[in-house]
Amino acid sequence: MKICVYAIAKNESKFALRWAESMAEADEIYVLDTGSQDDTVSLLRSKGVHVLEALIEPWRFDTARNASLELIPQDADICVCTDLDEAFEPGWRVRLEDAWKEGTTRASYRYTWNFEPDGSEDRVFWLNKAHCRHGYQWTHPVHEVLTWMGEGKEKQVTVPGMQLNHHADPEKSRAQYLPLLELSVQEAPDDDRNVHYLGREYYFHGRWDDCIHTLTRHLSMPSATWKDERCASMRYIAKAYRRKGDAAAAEQWLWRAMAEAPYLREPFMDLALEKYQQQNWEAVIYLTGLALAIQERSRNYITENTAWGSLPWDLRALAFYYTGQMEKADAAIREALKLSPQNKRLLENQKLIEAGFGKRSLAAT
Repeated sequence: MKICVYAIAKNESKFALRWAESMAEADEIYVLDTGSQDDTVSLLRSKGVHVLEALIEPWRFDTARNASLELIPQDADICVCTDLDEAFEPGWRVRLEDAWKEGTTRASYRYTWNFEPDGSEDRVFWLNKAHCRHGYQWTHPVHEVLTWMGEGKEKQVTVPGMQLNHHADPEKSRAQYLPLLELSVQEAPDDDRNVHYLGREYYFHGRWDDCIHTLTRHLSMPSATWKDERCASMRYIAKAYRRKGDAAAAEQWLWRAMAEAPYLREPFMDLALEKYQQQNWEAVIYLTGLALAIQERSRNYITENTAWGSLPWDLRALAFYYTGQMEKADAAIREALKLSPQNKRLLENQKLIEAGFGKRSLAAT
């Protein structure tokens, strides 16, 4: 089985060697360099990577991805698209080959999008950028999608143990995302996914009213049926209202988000944090209890590690402490420390809880 990796790159010298080494289990590696001014190209070539240098004007991610895919030989069996700030953990090729059955067109694998300062995982979901050589095309100027254009239906498999890690460059600008997303919506106004991403991007840019308007439109679209993403739109609307100082509207949208996807922890934790800020301890206890009752973590990009880490138990311990329920506070802080054993604030709070109610205020989250 012939497996090839492909990517686009521009000024990625800090990641080039690590990326190439982690991709070395492939038979061949191809990169389209779109104008690096550093030594990205020479570093990649020193590791045996096939590099083509070409400018993409006007810039679109889908155009660049499709051009990089075209570099792969026609006789390849599996193509794997990655970015240079990502790295596979060893053994990924064998796992991919084992899972790839006759007729498979695409494979999904575990993806860690970012990490906490202590090295623990933050956001984790499943990615599906491993695909057969023919029948696929990248679409949309940004937040590009690998789209099946072949005959018949896609046949997807999951690859247990295949792990890709993302180590984002915090200095890299997102400035081009907003105009490209606006272009995406202009080109495909009925694509609900693009509208959701655009509304979210308005939030990142502090354009609260545009965020609310765009995401409200997303929720009204007949094609916007994926409850997880609808829930995310409602949560961003709530955050935008919160930023505008309208706490009542924010809370209303969070209740709607919980009703939309009651199997997701994230909206429950959003409202629990609101109630924590209000020092409404009974509400914190109620909401964190509902969140913790949800045991199955979603595999999509919407999941957030804060909802699945120590935070629910952390808030619960604070709420029990301030309502005088010391045994429950002690049990909750112990559960929080199981998930964040080196957290100094939690360790200090445990000592204060053991000392008893009223001795001193706990360190806030």
